[in-house]
Order: sequence, then C-alpha cells, then structure tokens
Amino acid sequence: MTNDLQVLIVDDDFHVGRLHASYVEAVPGFAALPPAGTAEQALRVVHAREPDLILLDVYLPDALGLDLLRTLDVDVIMLTAAADAASVRKALRRGALGYLIKPFTADQLTRKLRAYARYRRLLANQSAVDQDTVERALHALHPGEAPGSGRARSATETSVLEALEPGTQKSAADVARQVGISRATAQRYLSALADDGAVEIHLRYGSTGRPEHRYGPVGP
Repeated sequence: MTNDLQVLIVDDDFHVGRLHASYVEAVPGFAALPPAGTAEQALRVVHAREPDLILLDVYLPDALGLDLLRTLDVDVIMLTAAADAASVRKALRRGALGYLIKPFTADQLTRKLRAYARYRRLLANQSAVDQDTVERALHALHPGEAPGSGRARSATETSVLEALEPGTQKSAADVARQVGISRATAQRYLSALADDGAVEIHLRYGSTGRPEHRYGPVGP
C-alpha cells in the first residue's frame, strides 16, 4: 500500500537481506525495498527512494555501517552481529533508534517495527508537541520501560480496552457497539491505546481491496 512505511535492509549477505525483507513484509503497515549489499548502494537507494527506515548492518564490504550511519538523515535501526558495547554506544550516539543483535527471530524484529510504527504515529503531522507526547514517543520505542507520563486511564478508555478479548481482533465499529459510544470516539481511544503499546493494529483486506483496521490486545 502507498501508505506503508518503506524499509531498506542494508546487509552484505544477500540471503540474509532477503530473509529480513520477508520478515518486514509480514508486518502490516511496512513494505521492504530490495536490499542493498554495500554502503554505496545504500546511499543510491536512499537518494532515489527516500525510505522511512533503514535496517543497517555494521559490517559492509566497502564501509562500516556505523560510519554510514553518521551520514544518513533517515531513521535507522541496527541489525548486526556486532555485539561489543563500544559498537552499541557508538550506534546510539550517532542516532540509531534501536539495536538488534543477530541472530534474532522474526518476532523480535516484528516487535521493533511495531514499536517504531507507534513512535511515528505519535509524532506524525504535528508542528509542535508537548512533553507528554515526547515521553510517549520515546516510550513507544522502548516499551519495556515505564511510561514517563504515568497517566491513568479514563473509564471509557478502560472499557474500550476491556472490549478487546485475548485472541480476537475487532474493528472500531465493533468496539463502539459493545461499549456504547460512537465509532469516531472508539477510533480515537483505540489509536491512543495503540500509541501507548496496549493495543496492536492489524490490517484485513476486504473484497474491495481496501484495508480495514482491526484491533487486538497486546499479548503477555
């Protein structure tokens, strides 16, 4: 879909790059560009395609990914076998939003991508943000940490969350009928819960080919 976040995988191993691309393609809301195998190729793709996110390896045949990172004005998550603390510190210091050590599972990468999507939604189309939004965006990238705002849920928000039974996916209209609120109100609460990491968003394609958002609780 045209609204999917475009992801470029940069890895010197073609087969690994294709594997990671398949992981990306399996996550709703993301689309993988053809992987790049060198820093030079990655820069050409960045200039031509302007990806939203780069999944970057440290060890490339023509440069270190950490040196390439310093030149990129694109969101980056490191996917690498470099497990030394110095590389982690340097990656974060140079702007990487995350660091995933190989080998990792599809589920681990999926969690990183969903966290990144929440981060993007929180900061999308806003000319100015307040401190609470900044804290929620940072928390979205690192959901294992306690949210900085520590906000309490309203009664309606709690009812919306409780309407999502484990193992099920519902539309905003389904939730609205169950809770007794308007669809627009349900949509607003569901989006806020998704931004907080309490709800997962799934896409279901109907007969018209148009995707429908479905919502489910985040599993344990």
